[in-house]
Amino acid sequence: MCGIVGYIGKRDVAPLLLEGLQRLEYRGYDSAGIVVTSPKAAGLKMVKAKGRVRDLEAKVPARFKGTTGIAHTRWATHGAPSDVNAHPHMSADNKVAVVHNGIIDNAADLRRKLEADGVEFLSETDTEVLVHLIARSEAEKLEDKVREILRLIEGTYGIAVMHADFPERIVVARNGSPVVLGIGEKEMFVASDIAALVAHTRQIVTLDDGEMATLKADDFRTYTTEGTRTTSEPTTVEWEAASYDMGGHDTYMHKEIHEQAEAVDRVLRGRIDDRFSTVHLGGLNLDAREARAVRRVKILGCGTSYHAGQIGAQMIEELARIPADAEPASEFRYRNAVVDPDTLYIAVSQSGETYDVLAAVQELKRKGARVLGVVNVVGSAIAREADGGMYVHAGPEVCVVSTKCFTNTCVAFALLALHLGRTRDLSVRDGKRIIEGLRKLPAQIAEMLEQEEDIKKLAAQYADARSMLFIGRVRGYPVAREASLKLKEVSYIHAEAYPASELKHGPLALIEPALPTVAIVPDDDLLEKNRAAMEEIKARSGQILAVAHREQEKADHTIVVPKNEDELDPILMGIPLQLLAYHTALALGRDIDKPRNLAKSVTVE
Repeated sequence: MCGIVGYIGKRDVAPLLLEGLQRLEYRGYDSAGIVVTSPKAAGLKMVKAKGRVRDLEAKVPARFKGTTGIAHTRWATHGAPSDVNAHPHMSADNKVAVVHNGIIDNAADLRRKLEADGVEFLSETDTEVLVHLIARSEAEKLEDKVREILRLIEGTYGIAVMHADFPERIVVARNGSPVVLGIGEKEMFVASDIAALVAHTRQIVTLDDGEMATLKADDFRTYTTEGTRTTSEPTTVEWEAASYDMGGHDTYMHKEIHEQAEAVDRVLRGRIDDRFSTVHLGGLNLDAREARAVRRVKILGCGTSYHAGQIGAQMIEELARIPADAEPASEFRYRNAVVDPDTLYIAVSQSGETYDVLAAVQELKRKGARVLGVVNVVGSAIAREADGGMYVHAGPEVCVVSTKCFTNTCVAFALLALHLGRTRDLSVRDGKRIIEGLRKLPAQIAEMLEQEEDIKKLAAQYADARSMLFIGRVRGYPVAREASLKLKEVSYIHAEAYPASELKHGPLALIEPALPTVAIVPDDDLLEKNRAAMEEIKARSGQILAVAHREQEKADHTIVVPKNEDELDPILMGIPLQLLAYHTALALGRDIDKPRNLAKSVTVE
């Protein structure tokens, strides 16, 4: 993995591909490459480079013309980052070039067979086997060559293939890794993410797993890997190219933190029903009778989406009184879980393409479960696989580290909890109370962001810490987990989250002046319990930064957050901790939008 861009048409292709790669930089990568050709060219021309897209651009010669091309940003899975391991990979005769996202599980076996037949490999990657298999295929058409070798492949892939003998076409295929076609005027695009396309077209076709496509300058056609034609009508994406600009901010993370008030307003817009003190969520495809039949809710996500799911599970239990819990999708899909017909399963993914979540959805569907999706990207794989669901409408999130999408996902879960609650025993009065709280959120987020300069000063004081402990209790614990993850991801400071109630059962051994603790202290029925935990830390000379609704006497510093309804407080308490992570990373000189070793959309296991 990580990013694919392709073009076929009349324009000079190299600048278009480099621009597309730049728009995919947010996904995380360690090397990049490009291949171009044209109907009049003598073959394929390729340039690759370890490092950033700018390093690749510096290596592209002035005379690197073509009208057809594919390009890639790689996030290493097989083989260390290097020029040789970078994509595209090309056959020895310079006729076949392939870019690939995903992992070929049986690559080692295929490689051994090819080497036994005298094939010499240049890279350590799994992708190179695809190139050699296509080059050795005796099928007459490029589509047939690709289809033939895909029958030999086990694993996941989103691929784009060029062949010098077929310079007027690009063949693409998908299985578990996104492939999106962009439909232009006598030109066609392909990418792994619509971010690379929206500057040129908003008409897109998203391939399904097991689907292929042939792109020509004036036409495209889609079909299954078995050769059966499929019907794919272009849809119009709602995001524009300007949505991917920094808008005057120094980083995308900073921009996206500051977009949260507007983003939350967007996820609420048109969904609140004041007449019945509930919400309209028609996309759930779940009527009142079916909602009342739900006996349990299981939420599946990875990373930040998992933490949003934990907050969502608590809100569902509190407001709808349905047993609910969240679990990492990456664990759920391997533990042979019992699938209960009375359980409502909810898959959460910012990209809608997270492979572990998608695989869990497919397994649940195979076993007859009802699955809803909570995703940000319209038309994504999870949105299409699920029985229904909600879009969180956060807008494009470019920074690898998720902020506004996390917040909007939590708000979406509040809407779902209110909906389920009002079909059951949640009173009109409590419904109104939650709706009033939801409506306050955008203004309260804006108020919270006005404290940025104070939080920046606090971050400077804590930036020298080697490690930090985050604690919270019940509603505060998932907030602590997400805040801990944010700090780790973007600043590289080790951080650990723990339930405050568990301090005496082990973590107190770590407390010392050099280990700061961030305590999540909402003004709810557990306030005194949380204060007691801070007392334990102060008795052992620990530093404390409290995130609370009022100043905390036992804390060295307190970030005061506006009070909302108890159930909604976790949504607001995460905002200042995003700023803390951001300014800590800034003080340490980190590459904030592209943290090391991480990718935005994890489409491999």
